[in-house]
Amino acid sequence: MLKKLITSLAVIAIAAQTVSTIFAAEAAKKVLVVTATTGFRHSSIATAEKVLGQLAEQSGAFTVDYVRQPAGKPNSPRKPEELKANATDAEKKAFNLAEEQYAKEQAAFKVAEANWMASLKQALSKLSPESLKNYDGVIFANTTGDLPIPDKEGFLSWIKAGGAFIGMHSCSDTFHGWPEFIEMLGGEFQTHGEQVGVECMNMDSAHPANQKVRRSWVILQEEMYRFKSYDASKVHDLLSLDKHPNDKTPGHYPVSWSKSYGKGKVFYTSLGHREDIWDTDPAMKSRENPVKTSQAFQTHILGGIKWAIGLEQPKIK
Repeated sequence: MLKKLITSLAVIAIAAQTVSTIFAAEAAKKVLVVTATTGFRHSSIATAEKVLGQLAEQSGAFTVDYVRQPAGKPNSPRKPEELKANATDAEKKAFNLAEEQYAKEQAAFKVAEANWMASLKQALSKLSPESLKNYDGVIFANTTGDLPIPDKEGFLSWIKAGGAFIGMHSCSDTFHGWPEFIEMLGGEFQTHGEQVGVECMNMDSAHPANQKVRRSWVILQEEMYRFKSYDASKVHDLLSLDKHPNDKTPGHYPVSWSKSYGKGKVFYTSLGHREDIWDTDPAMKSRENPVKTSQAFQTHILGGIKWAIGLEQPKIK
């Protein structure tokens, strides 16, 4: 009798655990991480992909899928230097041969580029309106340039209908010629100076992205952006500087913000250029920022992601 009871309890426990696991899997939000680029490509992208996957797994709050850069992106051939006005016959001959070779290489490059862009377009098909039905949020992590997404209007409509959009660092250096995207994001990359140390002000400690960030967050080394097409009245500032990061001119210089876009939520942080901002590995080569900075950054982006996908709300003060 006792043996049967123990067996029954064990079966119930296993069943309960199975049901719990199923519900947990169903409850986990699904986030698509896009790291494709057609412009400058950050060396920190691989680190960003790794860290975002770790945060998803450790938090259990969401799962991640990726749109990564297709292999084999061709490099544009280098154009020959202009011929000098007083060039010798030998130099002219060499220049003409170089021009002919360049024309051949350029033609081959255009074919290779078209093939690579077709691969990129296929990878980005996960951003089609039909595919987006499978996701709760999209992260653009250090994307740049004009990405051939399948349906621009459909993508923004998905966010307006309640999708979450999270942008990191050079996300704001993406789609410069698409005003509606810039409006959705809340700002557009304009320029940056050399990497510097800064003191970020926590503008809202109640927001999930900032709850574990100090009121005054000192970062020893990072590339700090300046923005255009930014209107402070249309966003909710999360982190900012009270002086220009490089020349120290007093003013308002945004670093991170959140906003609504229709029924959707948008979170953006301009931090994330350096590997040692992302990764907490103390043995990382060329580490200049302490591990505590990486830990703070990870809580910043994790809170921002959770807020955008509807898992956390600002604390009531």
